[in-house]
Amino acid sequence: MNYKLQSMLENGKKKIIIFAILWLVIIILGVAPFAAAAAEASQAGAAFNFETFFEQLGQYITSPFSSLGVVFSEGYIGTFGNCVLYFSLFYLAAVIVGIVKAAPKSEYTDIEHGSSGWAEHGEQYKVLSKKSGIILAEDNYLPLNKMGNINVLVVGRIRFW
Repeated sequence: MNYKLQSMLENGKKKIIIFAILWLVIIILGVAPFAAAAAEASQAGAAFNFETFFEQLGQYITSPFSSLGVVFSEGYIGTFGNCVLYFSLFYLAAVIVGIVKAAPKSEYTDIEHGSSGWAEHGEQYKVLSKKSGIILAEDNYLPLNKMGNINVLVVGRIRFW
C-alpha cells in the first residue's frame, strides 16, 4: 500500500498545480457569470425568474471579466460565495476520485518488464555478464563462454504501425 501513496505523491505534484489552475479558470469563466445571473434573477422578484437568469447568463458568459467585477459588489457576494463553495466541493471530490483512479494498480506499475530491477546488489552478475554476450536487457548479457545451456527463448511480437 505504501507504493501507491508514494507514487501518488510523486506524480500528484504536477497534477495538483494543473487542477488548481483549471479551478481558477472555471471560477472566472463559469461560476462568476452563473452567480451574477442567479443573484439578478433572485433580486428581480420574490421568486426565482428563469427568464432573467438565462438572459443575464448569456450576457455574462460573453463578457466573463465584467461578471467577475459584478460578483464582488454588495448584493452579489453572498451568492458568489455559495456558488464557489458548492463548485469547489464538487470539483475537489472529482479531483480526488481522478487521482485515486490514477493510482498504480500494483507495485510493478511503470517498471520495464525486461529490466533487471528485480536483482539487488549485482546478484544478477553471478550468472550474467555486464559487457558482452547475448543481450537480455540493458547492461545484462548472457555470456557465450558459460558452461551449460546458453539457449535463449525470445518471447514477444513484432509490431507494425
